[in-house]
Amino acid sequence: MDEFILKAEHVSYAYEEEGEMAVRDVSLAFRKGEMTAVLGHNGSGKSTLAKLLNGLYIPAQGKVTVCGMDTQDDGCTWEIRRSAGMVFQNPDNQLVASIVRDDVAFGLENIGVPTQEMPGRIEAALSQVGMLPFIDRAPHMLSGGQKQRIAIAGILAMQPQALILDEATAMLDPRGRREVLDIVERLNREQGITVVWITHFMEEAARCGRVVVMHGGEVAMDGTPREVFTRAEELRAMRLDVPPMVALGDLLRARGVSVPREAMDVETMAKEVLACR
Repeated sequence: MDEFILKAEHVSYAYEEEGEMAVRDVSLAFRKGEMTAVLGHNGSGKSTLAKLLNGLYIPAQGKVTVCGMDTQDDGCTWEIRRSAGMVFQNPDNQLVASIVRDDVAFGLENIGVPTQEMPGRIEAALSQVGMLPFIDRAPHMLSGGQKQRIAIAGILAMQPQALILDEATAMLDPRGRREVLDIVERLNREQGITVVWITHFMEEAARCGRVVVMHGGEVAMDGTPREVFTRAEELRAMRLDVPPMVALGDLLRARGVSVPREAMDVETMAKEVLACR
């Protein structure tokens, strides 16, 4: 079996037939169990790439495969959507029912899961995101972070191989952002779910094992967080920045405080600074 869950091969896409390419000759592959952040300023092509990887968009050129299935194959549409679940920026656009239980059941009904199997899947998915106590609540009564966790539960119930999150924390407060990222990290770590994390928050990207930077519809960088974020001037030229802890580390090292470049989150930086005292 191919170790790559998601694969784009020389993919291009334009929103209008004769328009400018939003994604241009992109080749990327995402291994099973990998957690990758995709960065880029508005218009860089990162959200278009997310929708291509899920089969919502079909490439004008090139090929996208999900678990070996070609997204251009109409006969695989539902299996592709089940295998690579998509979480959008605004959870209100993804919630479709008046009760949490029914919302999580929606995807299961669409892929033909037997009725007797649904309750177990629904409860298991809600437990994974810490929302089981809210199973009979109305989604519109929940916070933004809780709604996003319900949206993730609806995908988890379908037992996907990959999660593609398109700016899934952009509309949340810091607590909601942290909760959603913590859950996705745990799903990646404990269940081996492949994660593609589209974001404009540098500190979120620093928590992923791999970082891809999009610019002008093309892949500008692809490497570990350390490899990407040490190229600060190039990132700034693309209207991006480095994570706050990376900037702090650079400042401390310039003043003679020996903190390692691997310190890219608050907890690690705090430990390193305390160790230098």
